[in-house]
Amino acid sequence: MKTLWMLIRVFFNLVAQNKKLRQAKKLDKEGKIAERDALVVPLVGNWARTMIAYTGKDTKVTVNGAENLPKDGVCVFVGNHQGYFDIPVLLGYVDTPKAFIAKAEILKVPVLSTWMKLMQCTFMVRNSPRQSLQAMNEAIENVKKGYSLVIFPEGHRSKGGPMLEFKPGSFKLAFKSGAPIVPFTIDGTYKLYEDHGIDSGEVSITLHPAIPTAGLTREEQAEIPAKVQQIVASALADKTIVKEEK
Repeated sequence: MKTLWMLIRVFFNLVAQNKKLRQAKKLDKEGKIAERDALVVPLVGNWARTMIAYTGKDTKVTVNGAENLPKDGVCVFVGNHQGYFDIPVLLGYVDTPKAFIAKAEILKVPVLSTWMKLMQCTFMVRNSPRQSLQAMNEAIENVKKGYSLVIFPEGHRSKGGPMLEFKPGSFKLAFKSGAPIVPFTIDGTYKLYEDHGIDSGEVSITLHPAIPTAGLTREEQAEIPAKVQQIVASALADKTIVKEEK
């Protein structure tokens, strides 16, 4: 019941922002991008923090390493994926605009998909190599335009278990955009849903020092995925990394 009640509250929260959504769409259509972003970014951050608050009054989010964010704010965030609440935590508590690569199926969800488009999220059809390449190129261009992107190279939620081995292909976006990688470690989000449904819990997110990607040789690029995963694992109590079963 608690999960259903939260979904209802989230839905009505989104509907309540419908006037501002129409305003943001109008600004987008008129090409007033700076004005659109100035409207969308704080609204999305407030929505994300509201979602976290819905899990319970005892939920606490701690952010470590905020000083490691690049001064111009543009980067590719790469980290572990524990649960569905990873995204609200990143949106609500890491103070820089950011977008995500999402499954194309989300485009069927009204209101939410519109907000995600305005955030410059990229939608990928996973079983179509041609459309996946097109989505990747779109994401690269968005990073070059100044929109940071979040990548979860595990591919699936660990749900509080050991981290899955990072997929090297996930790093191509960072290499091709030339943006620095900011490794991040999330710990505790699985307690907010994956353990026992919606519940409160303590969550921490650690932002590690940025890793430059511009001008790396192929050999240097090949070393990055394992290096980043070790950095991410360093802030977890369980530093085990397992390979995904086929």
